[in-house]
Amino acid sequence: MRIVVLAGGIGGARFLRGLKSAAPDADITVIGNTGDDIHLFGLKVCPDLDTLMYTLGGGIHEEQGWGRSDESFAVKQELAAYGVGPEWFGLGDRDFATHIVRTQMIGAGYTLSAVTEALCSRWQPGVRLLPMSDDRVETHVLIDDPDGEGRKAVHFQEYWVRLRASVPAHAVVPVGADQAKPAPGVLEAIGEADVVLFPPSNPVVSIGTILAVPGVREAIADAGVPVVGLSPIVGNAPVRGMADKVLAAVGVESTAAAVAQHYGSGLLDGWLVDTVDASAVDEVEAAGVRCRAVPLLMTDDEAAARMAREALTLAEEVRA
Repeated sequence: MRIVVLAGGIGGARFLRGLKSAAPDADITVIGNTGDDIHLFGLKVCPDLDTLMYTLGGGIHEEQGWGRSDESFAVKQELAAYGVGPEWFGLGDRDFATHIVRTQMIGAGYTLSAVTEALCSRWQPGVRLLPMSDDRVETHVLIDDPDGEGRKAVHFQEYWVRLRASVPAHAVVPVGADQAKPAPGVLEAIGEADVVLFPPSNPVVSIGTILAVPGVREAIADAGVPVVGLSPIVGNAPVRGMADKVLAAVGVESTAAAVAQHYGSGLLDGWLVDTVDASAVDEVEAAGVRCRAVPLLMTDDEAAARMAREALTLAEEVRA
């Protein structure tokens, strides 16, 4: 079985760990979001790609869900002593090494795809990890300017990490996405897939950003294979993070049914909601998407594996 998964960071990475357990013989290609990418201290940082790589490769900080295990922060402390910021973004010493290697390789002329493949040769994530694009795409969020009148755009990482999404988002813009091209292998993987999965990643700034790259949404819609998603909203609230804030920015309610309708029946064939949202099943199916209610809390790897099995089972129902 050839499975393509569109994934952001923590939720996508933990789901993928379950998927690998549920389908150990599957050929899995992961298309990772790069809209969260940011340049810090002269280095190119790819938070979602690294979270996917570290999680599947056994190097993630399990409690946080991001960053390296057994991390130290001597470099960050020294930069702060020099007055060099930003201090709100927590890069650890082990993590710095990844960004140094990536930046050096890109400076030498390698594409992000080639760099990601090289980094994965160390971590052996057990999947083929592709960035959504080799082109620069950075998600920005339009907010009220706290230091003046009017509004201003800030990088998504500043909105998410420094501001903790504490102010309303008026718009979410994946800057550069409309001019970007899918990375080598992305469209081919979609075209050869037996099933496409949307894990419980952020539907706006993770999966939504991937779908904003021209050709990706169309390739999935035209692939002729089941496309099944899992709701990141449980009980009208995000399982993790602040997805409700960016959903509001694009005019989508924080409900499992609204997120399914946001993706649309032209793209989505199947949708899993949590058992607490079982009342949403009829609404989703009325919109033309087959829907089932199953437990969707990834409390451990086995729970994630059960979710993955449910997604694959629903894909088979759709195919039949």
